Amino acid sequence: MSNSAAETKKQQLRPIDAEGLKSLSAKAKLDPEKVNTLKAHTVCEGIFRMMTYCRDLEGHLIDEPPTLLGENNAPNPSEAVLASLGSCLLVGIHANATHRGITLYKLEAHLEGDINISSVWGVGDTSEKRLGFTDIRVAFDIDGDCSREELEELVQWSDKWSPVANTLRNPVNTSVSLV
Repeated sequence: MSNSAAETKKQQLRPIDAEGLKSLSAKAKLDPEKVNTLKAHTVCEGIFRMMTYCRDLEGHLIDEPPTLLGENNAPNPSEAVLASLGSCLLVGIHANATHRGITLYKLEAHLEGDINISSVWGVGDTSEKRLGFTDIRVAFDIDGDCSREELEELVQWSDKWSPVANTLRNPVNTSVSLV
């Protein structure tokens, strides 16, 4: 192999266990009404430093940038929403690429979200306005051993079946109470 050929050889992303994916798919089809309850426990450590614990994992830090009086140690809650959306969409693309026999070499999502922060958590401008993101844009950079049309279909399919994308698009029953 020549040096130029060696330089252009692509490195496949770490693959998903295709047999495990088939087994997971078959199990899900046996109980299509099954609902899991996911849990998280968030603790305020001071200022705007929040540590969230899920399952038996180490804590996941959330903070605010200095412009919002935080210490800039981690993404803020809204950036974490973008990260969750991007991660969920990429999981779906990777799983469906594996399911379809497509090898991926690069899989990235670039996300932007527009949000009005003038209410400052209810202590700033509290006039009636839409809270939360008003627009989110996701652009993918994907390289795989398939056509652009197949990549576009993977993106659309992932978007359609993404739990996080659908949580953002659809109303969610949310209750908030004091323990």
